[in-house]
Amino acid sequence: MTDDLLARHRAVLPNWVALNYDQPLEITSGKGCRVTDAEGRSYLDFFGGILTNMLGYDVPEVREAVERQLATGVVHTSTLYLIRHQVELAEKIARLSGISEAKVFFTNSGTEANETALLLATAARGSNQVLALRNSYHGRSFGAVAITGNAAWKPSAHSPLNVHYLHGTDRQLPAFAGMSDAEYTRAAVADLRHVLATAVAADVACFIAEPVQGVGGFTMPPAGLFAAYQEVFDERGILFISDEVQTGWGRTGESFWGIGAHGVVPDMMTFAKGVGNGFALGGVVARGELMDGLRVNGISTFGGNPVSTAAANATLDYVLTHDLQARAATLGQLIIGGLRDAAGPLPAVGEVRGKGLMFAVEMVDPLTRQPSPSLAARMLEETRERGLLVGKGGLYGHALRMAPPLTLSNAEAEEGLAILIDALRAVSADATAAARKASQR
Repeated sequence: MTDDLLARHRAVLPNWVALNYDQPLEITSGKGCRVTDAEGRSYLDFFGGILTNMLGYDVPEVREAVERQLATGVVHTSTLYLIRHQVELAEKIARLSGISEAKVFFTNSGTEANETALLLATAARGSNQVLALRNSYHGRSFGAVAITGNAAWKPSAHSPLNVHYLHGTDRQLPAFAGMSDAEYTRAAVADLRHVLATAVAADVACFIAEPVQGVGGFTMPPAGLFAAYQEVFDERGILFISDEVQTGWGRTGESFWGIGAHGVVPDMMTFAKGVGNGFALGGVVARGELMDGLRVNGISTFGGNPVSTAAANATLDYVLTHDLQARAATLGQLIIGGLRDAAGPLPAVGEVRGKGLMFAVEMVDPLTRQPSPSLAARMLEETRERGLLVGKGGLYGHALRMAPPLTLSNAEAEEGLAILIDALRAVSADATAAARKASQR
């Protein structure tokens, strides 16, 4: 049955729609942090629909909130009418944002949210010049692709924006080798000032960045780099957009928003993914004068609809009442620490990094230590065989990236960690043996 579905998928869907695994799976049911495929096999899910099923599957509080809304018969109205769940959710997000006199606009996705933020910034500043980070990813629309700093995700060279890329997560480059956090920050700020002196004309609209780069393989700048950038932005009136699509809602453990690691409050934040726990919802929270700055008509047909905002209210309430940020911090230390301990003697394992329940493992050639996307792909197969679902990413496609539901139990964290370590040891041993054999020919 799965083979038949795969053939039908390939016949009618674009070939650039990626599927994991040599034999892609169909997920047919889920409960808690586990899913079941069409063949009846159960898996512990450490990727959550790309960080979207933040509370896991079949959560009673979310399901009941959606069912109550469905029972009214009102699935959709559009923003031309008052939507109670939307207003209630906006009030919560505005309060939690820390942004002064914040207002919220809802969309259907993180891509749309980033497009909206770019629209607000370019309109406010009268400029189409944007600063972004290398190795970043902000979505698949025309404008979002233009600010994405990863060639593997840029299908078009055309752009509505004039974009310049800054340093932030590229400390592996020879120019920065051996630098401390403080030294790297000083070098990055010096480069920012040089870009502003040489590459831009007149005003720059904004800087947009992910506090932890999602598709980039959960790479991140040193804490405080964005605060140092902010000092320069303040001199020039440049707006700061924090892309919290993957880092919001306590995911990193140390703060509710990823930007909290840098000690600055941005002018805008974009969000999506986990807030609806699987229901399509995204948005922008921004300073009121920026949000109100558009002097044209505007609506959102589907963004913030009654069903998705009912789900999001229940999801956000659950995160707060169960203090899932603290759980992310505790279990993240357990898993990341365990992975680092295990990685030491394994030649095919590179950097282990992460914050909270957002962590990654780089796979490298055991002899050259160069990125190895083939070993990352092998790890996906090995973890699946052992009953664990993970994702991958990174600039070279060589990083395993994992973000379990924030409701993960201690026992499930230990189970997932054990599977990962077992798979890493097996893949590293095979890769090392193959590399040695090849070098002896």
